[in-house]
Amino acid sequence: MKRMALALAAVPLALSATLPASAQQQPASELAKVNAYIRAVTTMTADFTQTDRNGRSVTGQLTLKQPGKIRFQYQKGVSLLIVGDGKALTMIDYDVRQVQRWPIGSSPLGALLDPSKDLSRFGKVIQTGDASILSVEARDPKRPEFGTITLVFKRKAAAPAGLELYGWVALDSQNNRTTIRLSNHRYGMPIADSVFRWTDPRPRTR
Repeated sequence: MKRMALALAAVPLALSATLPASAQQQPASELAKVNAYIRAVTTMTADFTQTDRNGRSVTGQLTLKQPGKIRFQYQKGVSLLIVGDGKALTMIDYDVRQVQRWPIGSSPLGALLDPSKDLSRFGKVIQTGDASILSVEARDPKRPEFGTITLVFKRKAAAPAGLELYGWVALDSQNNRTTIRLSNHRYGMPIADSVFRWTDPRPRTR
C-alpha cells in the first residue's frame, strides 16, 4: 500500500455506554492499574492490525522496550516503518525516501511509552459497558496539540497487573485518527537496542 497514511478511521470500541453501578470501580484505582501495567511491561512483542476508514487493513509486529522504545514493522509490501528510540518517534517511508521525526512526548503514544508518568494527572476512565474492558483516555490539557490516545485493555489475571493491552485509538494534532488492535502478546523477553535502529533512505549529500 503506497505511502500509507496514519489517518485511519477508528474501529468502534463501544466507548460511550455506561457501566451498571454494580460493575463500576473507582476511576482512581483503575488508573492505578493502568500505571502498574505500563510499569510492569518492560518488554513486549505483539501482532497488530491497523485498519483504515475504507476497511482496508495492514498487519505487522509491534516490539516494545521501556522506556520509550517501540517499533512497528509492517507486513511485506508496506514500505512504512515507525521506530521510537527512547527520545523520538521516527516515521520512514521507503517508497518516497521521506523521514519524519518528532519527540515522543509530543505524540499520543507518550502516555504508553513513559513509565514515569502518572496517568491520574492527565487521564480519565471511559466507561465501556463491558466489565471485562478498561478504557482510558489520556491527553495533556496544557498541550492539546499533542493529541489524545484512548488505551483499551482487557482484564486478564495472567497478564501484567491483571491487564492486557487490546489496542488504542490515537488522535494527533492534525486530527489524524489511528486505530491499532493487538494480539498474540509476549512479555519479558530480551530485546536488543539494535532493534530500534533504522536505515535512512534519503540520498546522502556531499
